[in-house]
Amino acid sequence: MDSNDLFVSHRDYARLAPITRNHPLDGELGRATVVPEERMPAGVVRLYARVTYLDESTGIRRQIELVLPEEADVDAGRISVLTPVGSALLGLRRGQSIQWPFPSGFPRRLRVLDVSPLELQPQD
Repeated sequence: MDSNDLFVSHRDYARLAPITRNHPLDGELGRATVVPEERMPAGVVRLYARVTYLDESTGIRRQIELVLPEEADVDAGRISVLTPVGSALLGLRRGQSIQWPFPSGFPRRLRVLDVSPLELQPQD
């Protein structure tokens, strides 16, 4: 496995592919290695994971839970995978960083500091 590989679980891919058409995340899903749930590497950002990341562009450290758009609640720290932050972080592993375009027109570099899968995920 290359340190720049992007991993997405089969379950997450199935949930995201229909809602990412014409969205920057679509390109990322297209280059991702899709793996069965049981073969997902540890420490990979995925749906329903609690993620601590550092915005290297601003020095701000945040903790979020990555969710589907209809489950987002910014006040509760539940961030949609279709937001710039959510799209940038999906599939990265602990220690990886990515430069991602933001609505301001300036790219920001985000680094994953920690990833904890949540114990309960919605069932399909």
